[in-house]
Amino acid sequence: MNKISDQINNGSISSGENVSFWIDSTSPIAYNTPDQNYGAEVLVIGGGIAGLSTAYKLLKAGKKVVVVEDGFIGSGETGRTTAHLTCALDDRYYYLESTFGKEAAKLAAESHSKAIDEIETNVNDLNIDCSFRRVNGYLFLHPSDKPENLEKEYEATRTAGINTTFLNATPAITGGEKTNSIVFHNQAQFHVLHYLKGLADAITKLGGIIYTEARAENITKHGAEVNGFTFSAEHIVVATNSPINDTLTMHTKQAAYRTYVIAGKIPKGLLPYSLWWDTGDANSEWVAEPYHYVRLENFDDQYDLLISGGEDHKTGQEDQENISAAERYERLESWTRSYFPMLEDISYRWSGQIMEPVDGLGFMGKNPGDNNIYIITGDSGNGMTHATIGAMIISDLILGNKNQWEDLYSPSRITLKSTGDFLKEAGNMASQYLDWIKGSDLKNTADLPAGEGGVLSSGLKKIAVYRDYDDTLKAFSAVCPHLGCIVHWNTDEKSFDCPCHGSRFSTDGTVINGPAQTDLNPIQIK
Repeated sequence: MNKISDQINNGSISSGENVSFWIDSTSPIAYNTPDQNYGAEVLVIGGGIAGLSTAYKLLKAGKKVVVVEDGFIGSGETGRTTAHLTCALDDRYYYLESTFGKEAAKLAAESHSKAIDEIETNVNDLNIDCSFRRVNGYLFLHPSDKPENLEKEYEATRTAGINTTFLNATPAITGGEKTNSIVFHNQAQFHVLHYLKGLADAITKLGGIIYTEARAENITKHGAEVNGFTFSAEHIVVATNSPINDTLTMHTKQAAYRTYVIAGKIPKGLLPYSLWWDTGDANSEWVAEPYHYVRLENFDDQYDLLISGGEDHKTGQEDQENISAAERYERLESWTRSYFPMLEDISYRWSGQIMEPVDGLGFMGKNPGDNNIYIITGDSGNGMTHATIGAMIISDLILGNKNQWEDLYSPSRITLKSTGDFLKEAGNMASQYLDWIKGSDLKNTADLPAGEGGVLSSGLKKIAVYRDYDDTLKAFSAVCPHLGCIVHWNTDEKSFDCPCHGSRFSTDGTVINGPAQTDLNPIQIK
């Protein structure tokens, strides 16, 4: 492996191109592309952990299933996870108690614990070599948070039935002897793409069909168009991180955030395999109150890899805090070294996208208004377990079984106690339409260096432009085809990102993240 710093210095990649450890250490998992119309009982759209977990469960139950993925298996947000498997949720259990009630908080705890068990069962049944291991997780106080909140969370976890212990220290971190923490016992971690490879192999052995580089469009109750072919099905599962079948409803219930990750080697044996999280920045302007999250992954005989994430912001809105992506990586590294000073040079860095539901719980089940279209979304930083819960719920719905969690995670639910957060996020989204009348970030294309993009104004038009490394200039409408927001240039990921609902587009205008279903319209400029 070449360290990313070496690759940047020798010019083989630009400083804005990121390397995910999971994808970098695994060959792309590719299958055939569609070449004909196809019919199945269940069409699963999305080849990440949500889609493959659902397909595997339904195939075991005897259903005829086809999976379509517009990239490769795990090449979306699943390949950008840090792969924590935990029932310690982003939103505190005392918040879930006050919002949904104690019984619902118990169900949330139970479902995430059962999701870890489900993954472990799949690993054992399919003999998947994915470094699955049970570990402890430690939640400790962010400097902005109040000590009584940690104590309140401990009591809420116990009420919810979780096996936790309150400690007057946090093991293995610098200064941990003076830092209280909650231990979440019997959590887990794994290599996510190795796990997906095992699921994909099992799917095909059970007679399931997987297509990659297969883009689904025009999704209806009858199926979808996939690369121009008609794929018909009795049930359609949209497992695409952000639902691409829905124009508005679900996108008012959740917001897209970008999160940043670094990883570097540490000598083996210096730290125990564990999960660590702080409680989040209570003073953040973001509703989600971003937090930091850390764990170890086996690297080789001499080293482990320390993986650390955080510094989140709403997608397309990093400028709101005047903190660039480069500075976010620097802040993340500084924070990480303050608690884990044994970290050596940074070998990897990447960012990912998470969907934050306004009430703290994911949305898994029937799409509002539909009887046979199902969605899995709202991962809230717990994507591995949320996706697995979604697979269990949707499999039961399709098989006609009552699932004890389906009401809790119903995409149609309305949570009145989260109205305040809903209004804050809705106000933030609405304010992004002011970009139509604001000045552009680019005065003219002559100012644009190779490998960079931006948005300029031309009369009433907003134009997204990108200058390729061969000096070719590409131009598109800067209007997101989803609901008409103006996209922003993401210099870190080399993409155009929508600040309203999180759609993202590549430098050639191709949509790479929903909810947008179509590309940016090309424009000819002089």
